[in-house]
Amino acid sequence: MDDLHYAGPLMDRTLRELEVINRFLGGNAVTLTALDKITSSYSRNSQLCIADLGCGRGDMLRLIHQWAKKRKQRVELLGVDANEYVVKAAQQNLKDLPHIKVLAQDILSDEFKQHRFDLVIGTLFYHHFTNDELVAFFKTMKRNTRVGFIINDIHRHPAAYYSIKMLTACFSKSSMVKFDAPLSVLRAFSRNELKMILEESGLQNFEIRWRWAFRWQVLVYTNL
Repeated sequence: MDDLHYAGPLMDRTLRELEVINRFLGGNAVTLTALDKITSSYSRNSQLCIADLGCGRGDMLRLIHQWAKKRKQRVELLGVDANEYVVKAAQQNLKDLPHIKVLAQDILSDEFKQHRFDLVIGTLFYHHFTNDELVAFFKTMKRNTRVGFIINDIHRHPAAYYSIKMLTACFSKSSMVKFDAPLSVLRAFSRNELKMILEESGLQNFEIRWRWAFRWQVLVYTNL
């Protein structure tokens, strides 16, 4: 999944399986409940500009669209992924929602640093980066987000590693998922590591909660 130029049927299958994993292991709910909380004091009469980083085929963007529609919240939605093949897949998947834009861009690039958002979301995304890269990126997010950002990522734990290894071995048809899912757990975070990275980024107003199944839900407030 770290190969930004990877394309083809295996990538398509992998993205579909990851969507299923997020849906049935409660991962999507981690992001949506975080959205409820971080926007609880925000006026629904104003428009929220929300970016989904590492957006894949746009599954989370569709869910955020539904979330906003239900609560009558005006939103401008942007998906960002560095893999151009994945971006084209997202555009196809979201063609019935033409107001959702998807952009092929590296979040560590100078070009991305020019964007401004109200909220930024990353689901199973940040464990692909080194701690130093995250510190630099979160410093950018501190400047460039008006409300804050949400982290939904994996709790590195032996039970999480062996559980996902067993589940993917039994049910996955994607060799990429079978290889990457356990590796992602090994590259993920402890609570103290997340806290250290955020504090080194100059961030103080954040909440870290454990959520099923082996997820960290992090709300970072940049407007306080």
